[in-house]
Amino acid sequence: MSTTTKPRRMTLAEDQHRTPQAFTSWGLQLYSSRKPPMLGTVSLGPELEEKVQDKFKDNIGAYWYVAGSAGTDSTHHANRAAFDNWKIIPRMLVDATHRKIETTLFGVKYSSPVILAPIGVQGILHPDGELASARAAAKVGVPYTMSTASSRSIELVAEANGSGHRWYQLYWPRNNDIVLSLLKRAKEQKFKVLMVTLDTMLLGFRPHDLESVYLPFIHGVGSQVGMSDPVFMSLHNSQPTHDYPPFPYDHARDDKAFFNGDEEMKRKVKLSSEWMKQINSGVFKNWEEVKFLRDHWEGPLVLKGIQCSEDAELAYKAGVDGIVVSNHGGRQVDGAIASLTALEEIMKSNVIKTAQSEGKFTIIFDSGIRTGSDIIKALALGAQAVLLGRPYVYGLALAGEDGVEFVIRSILCDLEVTMGLMGCSSIEDVQGKADKILRKEC
Repeated sequence: MSTTTKPRRMTLAEDQHRTPQAFTSWGLQLYSSRKPPMLGTVSLGPELEEKVQDKFKDNIGAYWYVAGSAGTDSTHHANRAAFDNWKIIPRMLVDATHRKIETTLFGVKYSSPVILAPIGVQGILHPDGELASARAAAKVGVPYTMSTASSRSIELVAEANGSGHRWYQLYWPRNNDIVLSLLKRAKEQKFKVLMVTLDTMLLGFRPHDLESVYLPFIHGVGSQVGMSDPVFMSLHNSQPTHDYPPFPYDHARDDKAFFNGDEEMKRKVKLSSEWMKQINSGVFKNWEEVKFLRDHWEGPLVLKGIQCSEDAELAYKAGVDGIVVSNHGGRQVDGAIASLTALEEIMKSNVIKTAQSEGKFTIIFDSGIRTGSDIIKALALGAQAVLLGRPYVYGLALAGEDGVEFVIRSILCDLEVTMGLMGCSSIEDVQGKADKILRKEC
């Protein structure tokens, strides 16, 4: 006579131990608060964009400077469409009660695979600009990547970020003495990773900005890294300053001041023009010049803007520590390959796959991340981390530091919940596992 053993019922103590994860709890707290979300939505896509557009309807140039893309916006749309080509395959009866979304990059453990992307001129969206974003990143525990085009100095952003993780993004100046000065300042302020943007030696063809002649740099907004740099300023017989522009930025007001002969505005315009000649000069670098950066930056060095396997392999051979697969969110080249498609192609390279598996080369993804599922798809296709861009500055525009924090926690909650529902309990269950957890539908 056979007997059937009944499964043991979990004790109350054991059940209570199976608590929701930290970021998952954020969503539960929203329910229990009985109040609408701070930003009016938890969607980081079109709904959030529309709220920012409405808020800035009387200063629409600021909105379009962030939201706009090159040409017909086709690359931006391709970035989003590429995610729809991949579908997640959930698995059932897998114990994903306890989930960890932490990951290790360049020997440092981070609380999640999300990094705030370098976005400049944040001072056109909120009075606190980059300082608010840097504080929010530190509060949640994600790395903040500071842009060379920031509206605050390196030193002020580092102070705001406090004990947080911070990376520095370099728009590569023509003058090597200025490069060395920026790297020195970044090191002194404890920026640990240098991310060098390769796709912006000159600005892309952006119709919204061109038609409204909206370019904050003309009036010195977004040139604060240069104006606070002792080497750059000495070349123009000026002293470095950590001053930053007033909010809101009004290009018509500043144009009027300039044409009326305002000496301070004329000085800002002159200095900013010289700074732009350094960082958006139209003079293109080459692979041999990467050695200069490698020789003068001892920490992790990452090249941003890689879109094909050939360039990924050249980056590895150049001795850098990783790449960011990115098309600048569609802001530089109209009609370009979707960044997710580029990631898929790059990960077909045996050179790159081997270097990654041996811990010699790190792959980061950028351009189009809006949901937790997007993060999962990028990681499954081979990325080890992702950059979150426009959504967090939309949060900044709507609610400052609290808005940035809201956006970060929202997408991390989405990531953590979705991982559990598809049967994954760690990033290791996702990263590089596209053959097991994704299906391509073209």
